[in-house]
This record gives sequence, structure tokens and C-alpha cells, in this order.
Amino acid sequence: MDSINTQDHVPPASLTKKSRKQLIIQQVNIHTRITYSELVSLINVSEDTIRRDVNELADDGEVVKIKGGAMSIAYHYGHDSQTYAQNNKLAIAEKTLQLLRDDMIVLIGGGTTIREFIKKIPASLRATFITVNVLSAVELLDKPMIKTIVIGGQISAYSQMTVSGEVFEYLSNIKADLCIIGTNAIDPVNGLTDADWETIQVKKAMIKAADKVAILAISEKLNSSMKMKIADLQDIDYLITELPAGSEALQAYKAKDLIIL
Repeated sequence: MDSINTQDHVPPASLTKKSRKQLIIQQVNIHTRITYSELVSLINVSEDTIRRDVNELADDGEVVKIKGGAMSIAYHYGHDSQTYAQNNKLAIAEKTLQLLRDDMIVLIGGGTTIREFIKKIPASLRATFITVNVLSAVELLDKPMIKTIVIGGQISAYSQMTVSGEVFEYLSNIKADLCIIGTNAIDPVNGLTDADWETIQVKKAMIKAADKVAILAISEKLNSSMKMKIADLQDIDYLITELPAGSEALQAYKAKDLIIL
């Protein structure tokens, strides 16, 4: 799996510079972050061209430049901006609430969809939330009945998750009732994938550390894959999107015995 899969790779002659930039913004917003190599594969232009486009987009405040690629401004802690596909993410957040019960131990990741979910958690919920994401922990502080535990260590600039050895040691010694994480790409064949090695290892450990696993993903992330595998779909229990559970777009996932919400 060398790159994000889309319906069509675009011949460079068919895109103006403006169109290239619009496509870069779209892909960054859908997948939260994207590498130069993935954009080269998608758009079929040189990496130098992609780097110039990303530099200009960063200067214009459209994306955040990170090592090896670009990140959505809505995901980056230093920017106050409208969340991409916010209504869809709010719908996902609302659906996810039905998985919560008092006295649960919940292992939770980060990202804009996760943050929308945390905001919707009822103030009356009594539970323990364990997270590898500092921004998720900050959101949880508004929930008076929730005990919040942050697993410490080095923070990844790519995923904003803690990724050092302490994380793996901690996760190997717990068993949460539920793990709730987002994903940058999900596909019926390739499962959950990402482009960053450290992030992948942490998410693998989170999945192993929970009895049940729920994946939150806007439908634009369906049928896409990135460089490296996190998990097969059989390792997942719930897939939660903004689409109706009976949607045709979800049938291939339902065939993998996922519970679709």
C-alpha cells in the first residue's frame, strides 16, 4: 500500500495550479494529514511542485506544514478554525454516545471527530477515560464525573499522540472496556491504515488493550488506504459514520461482521 487510494489518479495536465491546491486542501481535510509522497502519487506531479504548493497553502493559512507533508488546520492545536465536515462529525459523535455506560473504562484517541464526541458526553456520565492525546484530555476536563488519565511520554507532531516506551508499557497492563479511535483511512480489504510508524504502533497497542473497539470515520475516508496497516477489520467491533447503517456504501464493511452505527 504505497499511497491513498482514490477513484482516479489525476493526469497533471488536467489540473491547474489552483485545482492542485484545492485537491491538496481536500485530501488534507479528509485524512487530517497527508505526506508529500502520497500527494505525488495522487496528482502525478513532482515532489518539488507539491512542496511549493504546500508552502504557499501554509503561507495562506489553508494547511499546516509538518515534517514530510501537511496537516489540516482544524486538527492543529495552534489554529482556531471551523472543523471540516463538522455536521457529519457531530452526527458520528451523537451515534457514539450509545456505546457509553456508567463505570466503564474507555481508551480514547484524538482528532477532530473524537473531540466533537467528547463535547457531547453527558455531564452525568461516571467513567474512567484513558487517553494518549493531550487535547482529548483537556476536553474531558469539562466532564465532572469522568476520571481522566493521560498516558505520558514523547508527543508525536504527526498525530499529537504520546508515542514513547511508557505508552506501550502502560497499554500492555490494562484492559479497557472500550477503545474509541479515529482513522485516516479504512478499506474493506486493507483494513485500517496510516502513514506514520509510531502512530500505527500506538493504535495497534490501544486496540489490543480493549475488549471492544469502535472506529469513527466520516464517509469520505471509506475505501481509502495509506502506507502501513494498523489492523484488519476483524479486529474492530464497531464502525461509526454519518451515513445510515443500511447505506449501500457500508455493505462491504457489514459483510466483515462489523456492527455499523
